[in-house]
Amino acid sequence: MKIAFITVGKTEDAYLKDGIEKYVKRLKHYTRLELVEIAELKNTKALTEEQQKTREAELILKKVTTQDYLILLDEAGQEYTSVQFAKYLEKRSISSVTSLVFVVGGPYGFDQSVYQRANDKISLSRMTFSHQMVRLFFVEQLYRAFTIIKGEPYHHQ
Repeated sequence: MKIAFITVGKTEDAYLKDGIEKYVKRLKHYTRLELVEIAELKNTKALTEEQQKTREAELILKKVTTQDYLILLDEAGQEYTSVQFAKYLEKRSISSVTSLVFVVGGPYGFDQSVYQRANDKISLSRMTFSHQMVRLFFVEQLYRAFTIIKGEPYHHQ
């Protein structure tokens, strides 16, 4: 199963880049992970929140095919424990899903067109995190899920 992780904007802080790279390297043993960064919009002061979401949606949806199983990382999504998330991934891998695409939207969330296209929504927490930190948290949880699936000792219960 191939996994893509789409984010709006670049990861800027070196410590976050280092952490993300650490887990991306580890994930190579389990899956093909593609990180896709969509450039932040320019001149956003002239745009309303809705206009920004609409433009970001166009860029996001250009990266998604009809065969992709699209999962939004969204505050209104389903919350899982790490073990439940591992089961969620495992269920997708044994079904007809060949490509999972996870997306972190821009600062105002997702446009309605992205919600309509999405197959699922997941929340990493009821708390709010910066978009920069969510990237690290997500790739770590993805790695953790694969170690749980494989019965490896990374996760402790």
